[in-house]
Amino acid sequence: MPPDSSDRTPKTPSTRMDRDLFQALKAGQSSALGILYDRYGSLVYGLALKILRNPQEAEDLTQEIFLNLWRSDGYNPARGSLSSYLTVMTRSRAIDKLRSRGTSVKFLERWQHAMTAETRTDNPFEQVSLGERSQQVRAALAELSENQRQILEMAYYEGLSQSEIATQLDIPLGTVKTRARTGLLKLRQTLREFIK
Repeated sequence: MPPDSSDRTPKTPSTRMDRDLFQALKAGQSSALGILYDRYGSLVYGLALKILRNPQEAEDLTQEIFLNLWRSDGYNPARGSLSSYLTVMTRSRAIDKLRSRGTSVKFLERWQHAMTAETRTDNPFEQVSLGERSQQVRAALAELSENQRQILEMAYYEGLSQSEIATQLDIPLGTVKTRARTGLLKLRQTLREFIK
């Protein structure tokens, strides 16, 4: 569930209190994470939604940002406010996700273009070549797990977003993303000669 988006400004701007809460979090007081989430969750979610334009991905990124705050030592209170750190982190991660999304789409587009172009030939030599390449594509697809193949086929043939696939398969969005990314990396490696 997204944070309350009615108030996108931090509720308590006190840097000193943020520092105390952050130190309490690092000392193992998980309740401090809830307070920081209440304070900055709307800020992070609002920025993530503005960049990603996808509520599910914005929710996932918000959760990821706060888990990262809890688990890593990336934030140094001496170097700036927590709200600035969270803003920079959210913007950076959201842009990374946009780039990743674009890379996957471009790969599928190049693959579709290559397959479409190769099916429009009457030249016997090209037809033989097409047959060999089709066999290589089938072999590459066969190397994927059933779960990876299913997700890529739903994205490619049905044009579904990862959120839509997660809903249809009733699995977490993170699982869909992981399977799609792993499957695309395997296909890219196997079919790199096709998509140059």
